[in-house]
Amino acid sequence: MDEMTIPDERLELIFTCCHPALALEAQVALTLRTLGGLTTEEIARAFLVPEATMSKRLVRARQKIKSAGIPFRVPPPHLLPDRLAAVLAVVYLIFNEGYGGRGELAGEAIRLGQALAELMPDEPPVHGLLALMLLNDARRDARVADGAIVLLDEQVRSLWDTAKIAAGREELERALGLGGRDTYVLQAAIASLHLEEPQDWPQLAALYGELARRTGSSVVELNQAAALAEAGEVEAALELVERLELEHYHYLHSTRAELLRRLDRVQEARVAYDRALELVHSDAERRFLEERRATL
Repeated sequence: MDEMTIPDERLELIFTCCHPALALEAQVALTLRTLGGLTTEEIARAFLVPEATMSKRLVRARQKIKSAGIPFRVPPPHLLPDRLAAVLAVVYLIFNEGYGGRGELAGEAIRLGQALAELMPDEPPVHGLLALMLLNDARRDARVADGAIVLLDEQVRSLWDTAKIAAGREELERALGLGGRDTYVLQAAIASLHLEEPQDWPQLAALYGELARRTGSSVVELNQAAALAEAGEVEAALELVERLELEHYHYLHSTRAELLRRLDRVQEARVAYDRALELVHSDAERRFLEERRATL
């Protein structure tokens, strides 16, 4: 590479791997496996599919690269926007895995986001994603206590990183100023609202509803249900949760358990917590769920 287009070697390699000849999902999965530091099992969890299914997808993607003779080279500057959606998804999923417990991955994702913002300063989604990561990571030190997850409204706010919150909100303002209304910007706006005291739960539920409409994501609908419950609409929240097809997603069962607990349906809540405990991977989240179940 005589002249580097991208001033960060890892980011350069991610752009190289995200070749548009592959389907978007294949680009993201293969790049996460090759460069993102994620195992096949972790990638499968990110895509909400069995590990065997993801393993087959990765094999097919590698075979297509070989059979089609897809070149492994850095794209020229004018082609970078064509690969941006996949690159953003890669960074986003690296951060998500780090947020779930692997702190080194969260830090790497933020560093990549900052390099991306330097490379493409006029792209609203780039600033939206960086804002989202900074605002969520700002609460890292308050999210776990005595080895268990601490809910947002129970966190010690003095442990929040105010400099990261300020930086995240600055990135969000930059994205909005550039006309950003994409899903990353919307998620960053939600993350910023979550840091307010008191939280405006009806507004958060409305924003999650809009995000769900744009993405078609059942996971976002699950977040919408949680916000509805906090706004006092527990029955409506449970009705929404009951129709989501996320059987192997432990957050579905933990959310359902909490809603059933609030409705005094104790035995059903206990069964839901048991199912969540069967699926959870993080030790901190496991301890949290065990503690919640014990209060029934």
